[in-house]
Amino acid sequence: MRQPRSTRRDFVKLTAKAAAAAAVIGPQVFVPRARAAALFAPPNESIAAWRSVALSILKPSAQQLEHGLQLHAQSLVFESYGFAPRAAIDSDAMNAAIKAGASDDELAELVEELPMLGYASDAREREEFLQAFRAAGVTCVFQNCGEEGNSPMRLIKRLARFTAVTDTMRGELLKAANPEEVVAAKAAGKLCLYFTTNGVPLPQEWRTTRDELRMIKVFQQLGVRMMHVTYNRRNPIGDGAGEPNDGGLSDFGRQVVGELNRRGVIADVAHSGWRTSLEAAKASARPMVASHTTCCGVYRHFRGKPDEVIKAICDTGGLVGICCIPRFLGGRGDISAFLDHIDYAVKKFGADHVAVGPDISYTSRHDATARAKINWGTRRPRSAERWEGLWPRDEFTTTPQAIQSLAWTNWPLFTVGLVQRGHSDETIRKILGENVLRVTRANYSPKPAA
Repeated sequence: MRQPRSTRRDFVKLTAKAAAAAAVIGPQVFVPRARAAALFAPPNESIAAWRSVALSILKPSAQQLEHGLQLHAQSLVFESYGFAPRAAIDSDAMNAAIKAGASDDELAELVEELPMLGYASDAREREEFLQAFRAAGVTCVFQNCGEEGNSPMRLIKRLARFTAVTDTMRGELLKAANPEEVVAAKAAGKLCLYFTTNGVPLPQEWRTTRDELRMIKVFQQLGVRMMHVTYNRRNPIGDGAGEPNDGGLSDFGRQVVGELNRRGVIADVAHSGWRTSLEAAKASARPMVASHTTCCGVYRHFRGKPDEVIKAICDTGGLVGICCIPRFLGGRGDISAFLDHIDYAVKKFGADHVAVGPDISYTSRHDATARAKINWGTRRPRSAERWEGLWPRDEFTTTPQAIQSLAWTNWPLFTVGLVQRGHSDETIRKILGENVLRVTRANYSPKPAA
């Protein structure tokens, strides 16, 4: 007999049955089914609307929805790459800076910094941040804490911001310095961040190889646990995904991968060219990753990875994190296309090597109103295309429905979709976070090399 399909109304009905209980079982937590729905109840109209879009695409049965939500609540959800929710920009701070004659560079930095810091000091933004985080059911975000590039001073700015945030919000948001702290956060019902940077810090003085590698140790001591081998462009390590020609990993790049291994820092080739990614995988002695990518076997895109590259990454004991960027996914670019990539990766490379690296975030509902209050006058933050952000053109058209179905707060419905696709609970738990936990454990060094 065909099972009835669930709707947002079913979700609300399940939410109304809340009952509390929890007992820690390893990285899993026992949560009754009714309680699971209550945990992920949409805290505002935007999140509720995005849930409705995703449910209209998935059309799960009531049983699938219920089981998926319970499984999501019980599992360690440790995403392989992404961003914590962002606060509304502080328009008063922006207006004060403009009035004081801040430079274009200062204004550009404030535009990035204020949404990253706002929830640490503003009570309304903190409430929205915590509500969105808990609605997503995520324990730990592998947080982008370093601006794209290799300059240590450029990388350290974003790292400082998230260090400040976790210092300020210690009772609610933790900085996890090792994998076991992520497990402990799940057990305690806490939220946490694990730090990554979008580049390897290089002094770029080019006196000796040893001098060039020395900043990796410094950033590891500051809590960074993963680094991009390249971003989109070519650097001294190798070629980025956006280059028209991929020369592969350089001799110096092999030394970088070796130093990352030695320091217990995960090598990430999400933004690297295909040959560079392949050669980095062959050079790595520890499990490495493409933390937020897609499968070219489903849809060929330069930010995805072909089968040969994914296999090489998996052969290290590593993983690929499937992202939530519609134009990288192809097809309709929605939650169904996202699940197609996960299905493909699991069937082709095994359940031990697949994760979710959304590469998206939640933005406060108050942000648009706040930005409208900024008195720019004749000023504007820099709008020229940044060097590292150059992208090859593609013809994909992203729809609002695709974006909404993949909203970061729809994480519980990603799990529901995996239930629908017939994956076992064991496989789903691996995809949700246990694979990321395993790779972080395999790389973490309690006493890194001197």
